Amino acid sequence: MQNRIFFFLLFVSIGAAKAQTPTWATDVAPIIYNKCANCHHNGAIAPFSLMTYNACVTHADSIKWATQNKVMPPWPPDPNYARLAHERRLTDAEINKIKNWVDGGTPSGDLATAPPPPVFNVNGDLPGNADLTVQIPAFTSTASASDVYQCFVIPSGLLTDKFITAFEAVPGNRSIVHHVLVYADTTGTCAALDAASPGPGYVNFGGVGTNSAILLGGWVPGSAPIQYPNNFGVRIPHNADIVLQIHYPAGTAGLVDSTKVRFFFAANTVRDVYIAPVLNHLDPSVLSPYPLSIPANDTASFKETYTMPAVDFSLLGIAPHMHLIGQSIKTFAVDPSNDTSKIISIPKWDFHWQGFYLLPRIMRLRANSHVYASAFYDNTTNNDDNPNSPPQVVNAGEGTTDEMMLVYFVFALYQPGDENIIIDSAVALHTATYYHGQQLLTPYPNPASGQVIVKYYFEKDDAATSLTLLDMNGKVVKQFSPNRKVTGGYHAETYSLSEIPAGVYTLQLRSSERILTQKLIIRN
Repeated sequence: MQNRIFFFLLFVSIGAAKAQTPTWATDVAPIIYNKCANCHHNGAIAPFSLMTYNACVTHADSIKWATQNKVMPPWPPDPNYARLAHERRLTDAEINKIKNWVDGGTPSGDLATAPPPPVFNVNGDLPGNADLTVQIPAFTSTASASDVYQCFVIPSGLLTDKFITAFEAVPGNRSIVHHVLVYADTTGTCAALDAASPGPGYVNFGGVGTNSAILLGGWVPGSAPIQYPNNFGVRIPHNADIVLQIHYPAGTAGLVDSTKVRFFFAANTVRDVYIAPVLNHLDPSVLSPYPLSIPANDTASFKETYTMPAVDFSLLGIAPHMHLIGQSIKTFAVDPSNDTSKIISIPKWDFHWQGFYLLPRIMRLRANSHVYASAFYDNTTNNDDNPNSPPQVVNAGEGTTDEMMLVYFVFALYQPGDENIIIDSAVALHTATYYHGQQLLTPYPNPASGQVIVKYYFEKDDAATSLTLLDMNGKVVKQFSPNRKVTGGYHAETYSLSEIPAGVYTLQLRSSERILTQKLIIRN
């Protein structure tokens, strides 16, 4: 009798373990599509696609390793130090779900219940017609054994100053464009460098060859387009040259690119957003010790301190910048009351994945606040990215083998209430390529007969949701589910359509925040 009970319990426990194993369709696919597919689809920067179940199974072990070690998706800032807008990172629950799926034998689940694959817009994610689009001439990458940072100069043709409220880079060849930095130059220096190079464009590592260029922003694969809050914008001077620095990784030689940048301007004058290296290695009153110099076969730490002027500022974003010797960097602010505001920490600096980061909510920097940065550099053979073998003295400069310690602040003059302005809301600013906020996805099948799978995504729990089928006159035909609590995440629920006449209907998902609808055709 005891043996029977033992084997019964063992059978039940094994069955429960199997039941708890995540499936690709409803557990893993939503994570992959939401956090990985932007880079891992055909023609994108990643070396392989993850758009199908079979592709994910093929790369299951590497997916598990990369997510467990938080190598992918690439997001260098430490979220435990400070949160940033549009974070490209997995939660611990998502990481464990992938691990359990791989360890559980990579079950597919019912593939019909998987979310619709994201569709990537080759013309850009921001809706509408851009006010200015600049595009580089067709360029054949020369990056064979090492990376190439090619700069392209395009006259803006602007007759008056404009305010950039949003912009995005659209790679002409997503498989070879690693990042794009966008500048404006009014000095003609970049145009002269371009004219002196056989081109198109000219090679320059770090920046664009002049400290006078105005940084307008940057783009890396997987990042959201830059979009500022209402009534804010970065001024671009009239007649400025637009300069794009594009990083082409090693091994892309012979492949052709024609990247473009789409700018959206304010209709009228708006509040100036400034992007400036408030903390920088060029000023001896800011950097300590000065100058920025790292001895060969040694490590070094530096600090930067700057006292803000006697007015309040509104901080919208941050962009640290170092080269290949850099290992970590951290930035924070201390106001006159001695209150500390953490801004960003990158504990493992990676030049190849540097970013341009907006804050989730505007931060008020009070008058006379002190802003700080600390950075660590490794100029030894322990640094795999060291450009010199054997190590050589590395000094400040624009070159590949030089070093920098810059922290660009994205800021505006403060106005009361700015600290209440949210930049990263629950609903993303663009895109049909991500599942975000609250979304009712296309039902499956459609047209349907007999039953339908209703697919939806909630970014967070919602206490009161209901699903209803309406006819074309708005009359309730069937109440699929009454008010109930829905947990955050992806859902695929099957409902019977028996006894419902053929016709055209509307699925209505009502939550505490909004009403979502999808068209549904029913056939007998």
